[in-house]
Parts: sequence; C-alpha cells; structure tokens
Amino acid sequence: MNLPYKQYKALLPILAVLLFLLFAAGCGYHFRGTGKPVGLQIEGLAIPLMESTSSSLGFEGDFTRIIRQEFASHARFPLVSREKASTVLIGKVYDIKTDPYTYNLTQTMVAGEKTNYSTTSARWLKIKLDVKLVDRKTGKIIWHDKKMEEETTFAVGTDPLANRYNERRAVQQIARSLAQRIYLKTMERF
Repeated sequence: MNLPYKQYKALLPILAVLLFLLFAAGCGYHFRGTGKPVGLQIEGLAIPLMESTSSSLGFEGDFTRIIRQEFASHARFPLVSREKASTVLIGKVYDIKTDPYTYNLTQTMVAGEKTNYSTTSARWLKIKLDVKLVDRKTGKIIWHDKKMEEETTFAVGTDPLANRYNERRAVQQIARSLAQRIYLKTMERF
C-alpha cells in the first residue's frame, strides 16, 4: 500500500504515540492507584508525633497532622495506635533553620554621613527530616531516609505576628511536600 506523503506525515504522530504506549507497557513500571503498598502488607499504620531537636517548637503537631492526612486520604489501611499497628512511621526533624533570602536596602543620613541599613524582606526556611518505616513486630526497618529535606521561602516584615504566621504556612507547605514523598516511599518504595 502506497500512501501519499501528506497522509504518511499525518500518521507519524499516531505511530509515535502507539510506540510509546507499547514501550511503556513493556518496561514493567506502572502506577499503583489501589492505595495498597507494593510488596508490603500493612494492616495498620501508626504515625506518632514527629520529634524535633530544634529550638523552634510548635511545628511538630502540624507536621504529624499533615503526614497523617496524606495517608488517611489515599491509603487503604487504617491509621491506628502504636500498640495496634503492624508498622510504625517514625520521624525526627533534626534541622530547621531560616536564612535571609531577599533584602531591602535603605540609605539614611546619620551624623552627616550616608549609612546603609539592610532589612530582610523574605527568608529561606529549610527543614531536614530523618524518617523510617518500621515493622513493629520484628523491629525490622522497611525503609529509612536519614536526609529527607525540603525548603521554601516566606515573606517577613515589621509585624512579628505576620512573620510567625508566614513562617507557619511555610512549615505546612514543606510538611505537605515531605508527606507526599513519605507516602510514595511507603507505597511505591522507589
């Protein structure tokens, strides 16, 4: 069968998509949307309060709540107390710090001389987490990531309450991102 050049050219995208689908189906990888982990039986999961060595207290509850919500909304096994759990997710925030991100520079005359004052208008928030999934009965570590980290920025100004609010929202944003990674690491284990 001889096709004119225009018809042949029109079929190329369709052929490319078909070849891609055949390749993807043959490579062995697939997403698992069942809410059950790959190669692991979890009858109940406990997620105790995240620990922290940081002097910045109060965010541990937010972290724990957000991670629990991630599992509760997607997984097909119950979140239970530690005593009833087959597996336990243990996390510890070992580093939380903020660094200046952007500055505002103000030039002022002091005693007849120009002086520059810099004030921070946004800060980096960086959080490092040590997290592991443990089989409660045997004590065997199923997976362990000692250096899970995430960062984001938040605005700062002259109002300390607004600054605290912005920082807390940044912590929650980081917690959501880490919760998704923890969930995928538990369910897909890659």
